[in-house]
Parts: sequence; structure tokens; C-alpha cells
Amino acid sequence: MKDPFPFYSIGHFINQPTNPTQFEITCFEEMEEPDVEDPHKHTFYEIIWIEEGVSKQVIDYREFVIQPGTLFFISPGQVHQFDEWQGVKGGSVFFTESFFLLNQQNKDRLFELSFLDNFYTNPFLRPEATEYAEVKHTIDWLFKEKGRTDPSPFILQSLLHVLLARIQRLFDQQTQKIVTRKQVVIYKRFKELVDVHFAEALSAGAYAEKLHVTQHHLNHVVKGVTGKTASEVIRARTMLEAKRLLTFTDQAVSEVAAGLGLFDASYFARIFKAETGVSPIELKKAISEKYRIR
Repeated sequence: MKDPFPFYSIGHFINQPTNPTQFEITCFEEMEEPDVEDPHKHTFYEIIWIEEGVSKQVIDYREFVIQPGTLFFISPGQVHQFDEWQGVKGGSVFFTESFFLLNQQNKDRLFELSFLDNFYTNPFLRPEATEYAEVKHTIDWLFKEKGRTDPSPFILQSLLHVLLARIQRLFDQQTQKIVTRKQVVIYKRFKELVDVHFAEALSAGAYAEKLHVTQHHLNHVVKGVTGKTASEVIRARTMLEAKRLLTFTDQAVSEVAAGLGLFDASYFARIFKAETGVSPIELKKAISEKYRIR
């Protein structure tokens, strides 16, 4: 299935499309507006912090108003667009999975960061002033190292790990859920598989088999992390893709359904309405006007 959205690397956001950089840190007040289309997808992670002003962002139809003192997270593969960001003071930390895992083999370290790659977690955090200051202090150290004539990738990676660990600790303090890191890792692996196979109409049992766990255990883990069953997460991901295709392409409803492995158009319409509250045709009319690429 051809993706209707452009994918951008970190280089595109510093207006150097051919730059293969895996890590950057920028200040909004000093950077040029990136030459990217909206909506788009990232091939990297981004952490935005806001010092002054208000920024409006849209991720997969969810609109967020980011106030001063807020941290905002964007993960690879999400459909993102800037709604408003002029006059905002703050900046962004950009990093790829490869940079995070530099000279390491254990991908679980990235998966353990529950605030990244989680469709069911709000992609922002607004800590207390003293806690925000601690996070900003680490960001300042990243700026200082990146600004050297001889910046060390290993020091930058270490500081990035400190920054992410501090954010995770703040997130853990604010959440009410008691979820182990092992459960988060299983959920992230499940979500990664769903992102790859959502168009194949696989059952929860099939995903459990791929993960070498029982379906019961998978449901227990997914329910603990998201509040939904594994089947509900699979269906939500499939319907999210349907919303994207209905909004941003000219495909007919039947074509969208077939492309997602759902060849019974009436069944597709029923589960789509159950998930979104509207029919596929109603959504195409209502949302396309607002978000469609022109």
C-alpha cells in the first residue's frame, strides 16, 4: 500500500535534505522555517519544549495546544502537521532510533520509554516549574555539547539518555497506572507488529503467536497499558489508517476497505462507524475539507 504522506528526515527540518544527521537540537528563535509539507510523517523522534507563546499541533486528527512549560513528543510514523507556531520561543530535540541505540544492541531500552510510540498516551507533559527546570538544564547541556567545534556523539547520546530518563520519571509520577517496564516492552513490540501488519487483518491470537506469548497474556498486558484489549488496539490502528486514506486520498470507500484486508464493504462501514461514530462517507466529507492536501 503506497503511503500518501511524505516522510521527512531530520535533515529536512534544518533545511538540509541530504544531511544524514541522526541528532540535532534547535532553537525556534534562531531556526529557519522548515521547507516541509503538511501533513507529513517523521523518520525520527522529536521532543518540543515551549518557553513562551502557544503552539498548536495536530497528530492523527488530535489537536493539541501547547502552553509554556510543556514538553511535546512526536514519534516516527505519526501523521503530523503544524497548525501554528510563529512567535513561539522554545526548541526541538531530534534523534533517530539508531542514535539512541548507538553502540548498543538492546532495542528494549527504547521500548521502555512508555511516553514514546504510544498511541494511547497523550503526547505531552506539563511538569511543575522546578521539574521543568531540571529537564531544561539537561537540554542546555545538549546545546552546549552540540555547539562545540568537536561535539562527541557519545556524550550527546549519554545526555539524551539522561533527558529521556528524566522525562520518563516525570511521566511515571503523573500516571495512575502501575505497569512494569517488561509489560511496556511487550506492548511496544505488539504495537510495532500491528504497525507493520495492520492491513493483513490478523487476529490477536496471530500477534500473540508472533510475540511467543499466550493470547491471554497479551490481552492482560495491552489492557494494563492502554485500557483496551489487543483486538481493540488492532481495530483502532486499522481504522486510523482508514481515516488517513479517506481523508488524504481519492480512494473510494470500497478501495480503502479492500486495501486494509476488509473485502466486505458493509462490514467495514459498520466497524468504522463503531470506532469513529460516523460512517466512512460522512468522515470523508467532514474532515477532508479541513485536512486534505491541496
